[in-house]
Amino acid sequence: MTTRLPAGQLAGATWRKSRHSAADNECVEIAQFPSAIAVRDSKVVARQPLVFPRAAFAEFVAGCRAGHWGTPD
Repeated sequence: MTTRLPAGQLAGATWRKSRHSAADNECVEIAQFPSAIAVRDSKVVARQPLVFPRAAFAEFVAGCRAGHWGTPD
């Protein structure tokens, strides 16, 4: 489930990486908005980010913390 933000809102976004990200820049970045969370690949920042409703993103993060999708090999 993705959503849209008003035109131009992404241009002024403040992007951040997890403090757990590797130094090799292979991670995702997020930007927070009142009704959505935008997610982009840190290696390809020019690509259009995915935008999710805040509730959907919170559910995804909770699932990750609970180990629903395992851990990377």
